Amino acid sequence: MEKILPVGKLEMAFLSSLLGRFTDHGEGVVIGAKVGEDAAVLDFGDRYLVTKTNPITFPTDEIGWYLVNVCVNNMVVRGVRPRWMLNCILLPEGKTTPEMVEGIFRQIYEACHAVDVIVVGGHTEVTHNLDRPIVVGNLIGDVAQDGLVATGGARVGDVVLITKAVGIEGTSIIAREMADDLRKKGLSEKLILRAQHFLFDPGIGVYHEALAAAETGWVNSMTDATEGGLATALHEMSEASGVGLQIDAEKIPVMPETHEICEAYGLDPIGLIASGMLILTTSPTRVEGLSHQLSALGVACTPIGVVTLADEGRLLETQGQVSALPYFAVDELTKIL
Repeated sequence: MEKILPVGKLEMAFLSSLLGRFTDHGEGVVIGAKVGEDAAVLDFGDRYLVTKTNPITFPTDEIGWYLVNVCVNNMVVRGVRPRWMLNCILLPEGKTTPEMVEGIFRQIYEACHAVDVIVVGGHTEVTHNLDRPIVVGNLIGDVAQDGLVATGGARVGDVVLITKAVGIEGTSIIAREMADDLRKKGLSEKLILRAQHFLFDPGIGVYHEALAAAETGWVNSMTDATEGGLATALHEMSEASGVGLQIDAEKIPVMPETHEICEAYGLDPIGLIASGMLILTTSPTRVEGLSHQLSALGVACTPIGVVTLADEGRLLETQGQVSALPYFAVDELTKIL
């Protein structure tokens, strides 16, 4: 029987095989298609051109805003200032109104304007057999060659730090899409409203803190946690860098709202979509200085583990017990949405 792939990211080994066979790493390609790397980097002389493509496929009334923030996140973790954006907007047959289309355009424009990105083109159509809008963004930026940060730069002995807390984006999505069910489960209206606002506070954008961290010159590796949450992003960083990890579960910050919502549905917070969180590695001597730089922006920064040799594996310590760091090819969000 033919194997049917589940919803979510492809298994890392399969994806790595595809990228190795069907993408090119020729002249001018500094960082090409590789598991764990958030954007492609091309050599344009004295500067690098950086580009990233991302979709938003889940139902949300903030789809344009999500799109811009997710694309921008993937670029600024390279230390790159995003410049230009093109968007492909696919709209559902029989459900699309002019107001819907204008709303998506407006969200994209306003979110881009907030981070000095220019919308330069794309494609829009009403598409057969869609039941909701799907938008895909292609973001382009540039950076001086000595300013680039790679996901694959983590070094043995580095400290692993994360900003904010796990599952910020997933918490907000669940609170927005499942509010009535959460009420039935006994969660308070106050908690649900707070969780819904996580989209904006603490927020799913990392624009300011990522660029500030990169500008210190102290960051060896940086990425953001998206689908599959913190755990999957750690796997991808480890894969890209060719290193192992030792992570302390008890040091990972979890907001009370995230804890209660995950408890209500039996979800693991470290596998819940987590835009808004940066993952960084730096030398032990730079931890205090880097944390201070981010704190000055109002962004909490927490050490959660260390980078180890690759043959030591990717490990999670929980209350003194060490096990393999879980990998969430399918985000925890898909269990309920």
